[in-house]
Amino acid sequence: MDVPDSDDVRYGIIGTGMMGAEHLWNLQAVPGAMVTAVADPSPASLEWAVAAAGGAEAATFRCFADHRELLASGMCDVVVVASPNMTHVDVLLDVLASPVHVLVEKPLCTTVADCRRVIAAAADGPPGRIVWVGLEYRYMPPVARLASLVHEGAVGTPRMVAIREHRFPFLAKVGDWNRFNRNTGGTLVEKCCHFFDLMNHLVGQQPVRVLASGAQDVNHLDERYDGEVPDILDNAFVIVEFDGGARASLDLCMFAEASEHQEEISVVGDVGKVEAFLPSGEVRVGARQRGRPGVRSEIVHDDRVAYEGFHHGSSYLEHLDLLAAVRSGGRPAVSLEDGLLSVAMGVAAHRSIDEARPVTLAEVLYD
Repeated sequence: MDVPDSDDVRYGIIGTGMMGAEHLWNLQAVPGAMVTAVADPSPASLEWAVAAAGGAEAATFRCFADHRELLASGMCDVVVVASPNMTHVDVLLDVLASPVHVLVEKPLCTTVADCRRVIAAAADGPPGRIVWVGLEYRYMPPVARLASLVHEGAVGTPRMVAIREHRFPFLAKVGDWNRFNRNTGGTLVEKCCHFFDLMNHLVGQQPVRVLASGAQDVNHLDERYDGEVPDILDNAFVIVEFDGGARASLDLCMFAEASEHQEEISVVGDVGKVEAFLPSGEVRVGARQRGRPGVRSEIVHDDRVAYEGFHHGSSYLEHLDLLAAVRSGGRPAVSLEDGLLSVAMGVAAHRSIDEARPVTLAEVLYD
């Protein structure tokens, strides 16, 4: 499992669509990392991976049509799973039967039951094997600064977290698999597991109850797939209650391209308030006794980022930490249990909408 510091760590990428290419570009910029293999059943996606690497002469990797062939090749120390959501459970069960380290893109799986299957399989794996969930919003430099300020006590005890994402609709994927809840787990799992994980990370308490309202009001209603209309939500409000008394809210709108900031995050406690804004990178912090005139503001960057990518350098910083953990025998910064809880919160939010009632996490985690 250990890789000598003098050797490049060899990476395989399973799924070479948009996020697979994003990981490829990031890894090309990470010192000590080399992509040696990619796998995808779509020839067009494999061609896209080769083109993304700079063409056949520049690509350092071998292409496989089946991820099991990649795993059997012995060419990888670490595997990145970036295949469609509904394939994660089966792909991960195959990956976890091998000794490689793994980073799986969010969501961990589309259901709580499948997350538990993966956790059980990982528990039977070799000691020291890293299984890391790609909830990389934690790594966005302004968000990471906000989190560090909260954890250092800048707001006192966190009482309220508010997250707003006002953005564009879901992008096109291969076969438009992301147009249906059965493939994604639903918008509040597919997209919002990031935000539920952030709530947990910032508050440091256990979520106990979810109340949500949402709908599909604008996006994809004119699309048809074998006569079927997409069913993914494009807007929602979600309230999460925690066992220590904190509360968090999510305000999601996916037909809000006319927004200055795509994401706004605030944490308020008994001492003060911290806010972060994307894409501007601004972070604001203030204390109650100083009031509005005492609010400080800065634009946050991380000089380590060599490739910004789609997510403000967060995937790059995530890969730096993953690589360091692989070399040192460390632990994942974002665990399978973190991934499970973020999915469970999304599932609870969808159930709350469907049944028009509050839903406890216990219902979702243990039913």
